[in-house]
Amino acid sequence: MNSQGISFHHPFAFWFGCIFITAGVLAHIPMFMHASHMGYRMAGMPMDATMLTGMGLIPLGVLLAWYGLMPRLAQLRHDDQSTIHFHVADNMPLNREHWKLVIALVVAVAVDVMKPATLGFVMPGMTLEYEISKQSAGTLALVALTGTTVGSIIWGRLADTMGRRAAILLSALMFIGTAICGAMPTFEWNLIMCFLMGASAGGLLPITFTLMAEMIPAAHRGWLLVALGGVGTSAGYLLASGSAAVLEPLFSWRVLWMLGLPTGLLVIFLNRYIPESPRFLASAGLKRQARTILAKFNAHIDQESGDQATAAEVQHAGSFRDMIRGPYARITLGLVGAGVAWGLVNFGFLLWLPTNLRDMGMSAEAANGLLAQSGLLALPGILMVIWLYHHWSSIKTLVLFIGMTAASLLLFLVLGLLKVNAHTAIIVATALLLISASGVIAMLIPYAAEIYPVHLRGTGAGLVAASSKFGGILGAACGVLGLFNDLAISALLIALPLILFGGLLLQNGIDTRGRRLEEIHAAVMHKSGVEPTLDA
Repeated sequence: MNSQGISFHHPFAFWFGCIFITAGVLAHIPMFMHASHMGYRMAGMPMDATMLTGMGLIPLGVLLAWYGLMPRLAQLRHDDQSTIHFHVADNMPLNREHWKLVIALVVAVAVDVMKPATLGFVMPGMTLEYEISKQSAGTLALVALTGTTVGSIIWGRLADTMGRRAAILLSALMFIGTAICGAMPTFEWNLIMCFLMGASAGGLLPITFTLMAEMIPAAHRGWLLVALGGVGTSAGYLLASGSAAVLEPLFSWRVLWMLGLPTGLLVIFLNRYIPESPRFLASAGLKRQARTILAKFNAHIDQESGDQATAAEVQHAGSFRDMIRGPYARITLGLVGAGVAWGLVNFGFLLWLPTNLRDMGMSAEAANGLLAQSGLLALPGILMVIWLYHHWSSIKTLVLFIGMTAASLLLFLVLGLLKVNAHTAIIVATALLLISASGVIAMLIPYAAEIYPVHLRGTGAGLVAASSKFGGILGAACGVLGLFNDLAISALLIALPLILFGGLLLQNGIDTRGRRLEEIHAAVMHKSGVEPTLDA
């Protein structure tokens, strides 16, 4: 790694991998342009030799790039072997390098959100072109959601073995590769590529939170983590809707998938502003590189510190078992449980809410207008989350919004039992649910990125992200089975576990506000009765 901390361990392999992937996507463009006189309809068209060659180049490029990002074993053996106590200057103000990183990660999150957000815009055109039913087209969303679940777990583990930066860049390269969705002649090929797209999208989001948590001073870490999710998510949805409005009338739904090429290349271009986490480097034995990066961010590694909390976080191995047993077991259970429940709310209860409102006697137009009004009322909620997370307490704010979500569901229980369909009451209940549920997902992954130690941080953030996606899969399945047809019962069945998991987090969670990551780890260990040591 050079003096700027942004080079690659095997640069030729990485850049040749990028070239192969880009060339593989571009090889699909001629057939796409050839179909312009048919309104870019490619259904049933045979793949020519150029397209098939391009499909072969993409996995080859991914493998080359993967190798290019792998650490050199010789470096791991011969790097600085001194015992150090890791310390970041958490009291330093944010400098230019911090803001470069923040902007780069906001762009990465926006790109990440934009890809799956286009699903809703491509499905109508896809349904018409492939001549499939709406139910069949709905499997595309289910496959993508399954991909995000798998990707969150795999990429989280990858971030703890190869590095945070490596995981982000590999995810971006898969984004580029899955742009060929826009040229697939059959619906089945779209399902395969959509799963891979989901896998890359599911992995990028938790890793950006992990990297930011390890790079931002403690005084600013909490609010910036929550703001990263809020701003990045909003920007991603705006990009998706804006692209659909401008480009889809000109180039059909297919162009929305092809935007994976320029957006993925943008993340690769910004890689010079995304250094590897010095905490990961230090834990992997690459301590010279860790010092180089820390120097850019006005921080240092203190060789002689006697603070055992700083030493305790630097460990060399970890596994899923470390999160489901010992000091982190109950915190993991609370976070994962809350994530699954949020998925049930967002992809189940809210998805079927318009139908249930119509069953209660409300017209379709009134139901849609009511949800729109409630959504506008919920927008300021993210600002309240940021303020409370930063100024009050991270864990208490998370538990508060989990409790508000449960309370909102219980309000729907009452409305359902009493058959109340007054607009004011339903607007209040829906707005409270949207505000509270948005607050929960805005804090879940950032809190996971703060609470877990360095050797489990990517894995933990990925697991919590995966739990929310799994909740979405469960919600979609429950909807198909008709379990959301009864507003009152479905609200109760989700509210009860939310209360349970919220109580579990309140009892076992640690306030992370303004605390160094090493101090947070020490506090978790101390609360569980385990003294933090180098061998912990």
